[in-house]
Amino acid sequence: MTNPIIKSDCTASIGALLLDAGKISISDAERIIALQKQNNMRFGDVAKSLGLVSEDDIQKALSLQFNFPYLLASEDNFSQELIAAYQPFSSQVEALRAVRGQLMLRWFNDVQKSLTVISPNRSEGRSYTAANLAIVFSQLGERTLLIDADFRQPRQHSLFKLQTDYGLSDILAGRADSSVISRVNAFRDLCVLPAGTLPPNPVDLITRGLKNFLQPLHQQFDVILIDTPATEQGIEAKIIASTCGAALLVARQHHSRVNALQQLSGDLLSSGCPCVGSVINVF
Repeated sequence: MTNPIIKSDCTASIGALLLDAGKISISDAERIIALQKQNNMRFGDVAKSLGLVSEDDIQKALSLQFNFPYLLASEDNFSQELIAAYQPFSSQVEALRAVRGQLMLRWFNDVQKSLTVISPNRSEGRSYTAANLAIVFSQLGERTLLIDADFRQPRQHSLFKLQTDYGLSDILAGRADSSVISRVNAFRDLCVLPAGTLPPNPVDLITRGLKNFLQPLHQQFDVILIDTPATEQGIEAKIIASTCGAALLVARQHHSRVNALQQLSGDLLSSGCPCVGSVINVF
């Protein structure tokens, strides 16, 4: 895999982190330290009082110090839909962390590493949920891989703004190897595998190749989340869920139909693939 993750030194001081980020100069730092000693204040508070840095600058430095990376709204390297990156202290992301906690208790362990994110219909938020869950898992320090297995309307490449034409479909077709998995340097321990070239035979590719592809990845990652197409578009999402052994069911408030959700949950259970939880999107 290319682009190794760069981890910050969590022992670095706030001043050193602000200096490294270009937010203050050496002369600024000396001035701040002098006032810090004189007034018995914290470095960041002095820097703010002098108008040298903003509260966002301080919070970003703290995130590096505590090894909890997130992005400022001005950093547009990714889609703003990645709320776990841009709004990590919001109520929505707190809810995602609660889902993460439940999944850690109910599913993920040393043996069970893969989970399918699934829903009956389009526009219910599977990709949004999978992407943000992948980020909060990686923020916990879990080695996380997000796979886009939606060969019909893939979105992960656009959410993470990946610059590659190859992905899962190309690996399963023998046209590429695991080097197309992209490490996302902005986040801790996060890799993304986009869908790749849209194939004419998505069901065939998934059926004959996914299981063998996933097996060695279980040694490299703690959490593997797989984004899928809506089950109304084809059967491959159910095949993926059966391969993983469990699914997270996604619904959208005022959009998803209860009967469709119950039917999908029943179909999965009858095939030996239980839903370990459900998420209701409100957006």
